[in-house]
Amino acid sequence: MRHPPRLSLLVIGAAVALVGTAVAPVVTASGATPACTVEYSVTGQWDTGFQGAVKITNNIAALSSWSLGFDFPAGQKVTQGWNAKWSQSGTTVTAANESWNGSLASGASVSAGFLASWSGSNAVPTAFRLNGTTCNVDTQPTPTPTPTPTDPPPTGGAAPKLHVSGNRLVDSAGATRRMLGVNRSGGEFMCVQGYGFFDGPVDDASVKAIADWKVNTVRIPLNEECWLGLSNVKPEYAGANYIAAVKALVAKVEAHGMTPLVELHWTYGQYTGNSAGCSDVHATCQKPMPDAQYTPSFWSSVASTFKDDPAVAFDLFNEPYPDRATSTATQAWTCWRDGGTCPGISYQVAGMQSLVDAVRGTGAKNPILAGGLAYSNDLSQWLTYKPSDPTGNLVAAYHVYNFNTCASESCWNSTLAPVAAQVPLVAGEIGENTCSHSFTDTVMKWFDDRGLSYLGWTWNTWDCSSGPSLISNYDGTPTSYGIGLRDHLRALNK
Repeated sequence: MRHPPRLSLLVIGAAVALVGTAVAPVVTASGATPACTVEYSVTGQWDTGFQGAVKITNNIAALSSWSLGFDFPAGQKVTQGWNAKWSQSGTTVTAANESWNGSLASGASVSAGFLASWSGSNAVPTAFRLNGTTCNVDTQPTPTPTPTPTDPPPTGGAAPKLHVSGNRLVDSAGATRRMLGVNRSGGEFMCVQGYGFFDGPVDDASVKAIADWKVNTVRIPLNEECWLGLSNVKPEYAGANYIAAVKALVAKVEAHGMTPLVELHWTYGQYTGNSAGCSDVHATCQKPMPDAQYTPSFWSSVASTFKDDPAVAFDLFNEPYPDRATSTATQAWTCWRDGGTCPGISYQVAGMQSLVDAVRGTGAKNPILAGGLAYSNDLSQWLTYKPSDPTGNLVAAYHVYNFNTCASESCWNSTLAPVAAQVPLVAGEIGENTCSHSFTDTVMKWFDDRGLSYLGWTWNTWDCSSGPSLISNYDGTPTSYGIGLRDHLRALNK
């Protein structure tokens, strides 16, 4: 399935342009902490409307209720919202707490989102009032430092050190470990769009909220141009800065005992053929295959960064679909493994074997996941075209949604079971677009019965009716779809 951002915007208008802006706290010389801070962002925009969000932080005494006010400067109109009671009178917008999120302790934050219309200009508000007190005045709070590029890679923390044994993932003691968890989208698109590193908070509290679902693995999608610091990405979100942000998130995930699964999602290379996600040569969407120009360098760098941390696993490429460009299955699978000049793809392709070689060439022995064709939904010839891994730490990756071709037990029995009999099998993405969890319940049962791994898409506060979003708030409040995964993981780990 095409990935981030999966927002309600994607189904509201035919032409959607994703954008993002933020109002930063005002800095003065007084040195005082503001009574409250508000971060305002536009998370998506189309011809006549946009989606926005506010994050409110209370820096004074605890509040039993809250009301945020601000003025739209260009005639924008709120049409609906969530996580707050939204109203508007003239240009003045008010977001008041719901019954369940009115308590706001000192230092605590709450987030809320909305949809609104606009025309002509979508200028951002410049002043915010929390219970009548002006926010973002005096100085901004001291930011949490992130590791510099010269910091050593994380040492593993409380997370298990995994390797492959037969068809299982095991820890250093030889105990079987299943990857059970979530995807944390954002690192693949925010940077290249110029708006930050991740979509939503990635502080310790937000990572702890993931762990509280009894998650043991977090898949972290990345962007190769941001990691490599290519010139089309804003310097503040590229290269050393991006790497430091990723390392900081990996360290937090590990500190909570979870496995970080670092994954390449968006890559370079112009593709305008069948099922193209974009015509851009840059890494602004999912391409059918990784490119030979930059992807091997990306994986050499990532592997060098984390090779001394066996708690990190690598997922080579999100969702290959060379089968949509080529005319035969043999051509598609050959392209998948060997790369080079592939029919229907204009750029030189990096095959899975070359990426395995790039990782292992650094000395890294971390587990490597490789997804099959048809957006990782087809593993029918995965064993035939399996790349060679000198360390024996190769894992098959599979994605399944309710609308995929291979989304039934009969298909899983015929195509997945033979793969799972020989190598570990991880469903790196499972989900459904119904805002419920009946399909994922079926997936989880089939995988549970065989001791296999799965990760839900996605731990982001998007509209679950336009894509499988597990949460409505980064404190871990589940959507109706997310309830299924949360309750299931908690039941497995009582």
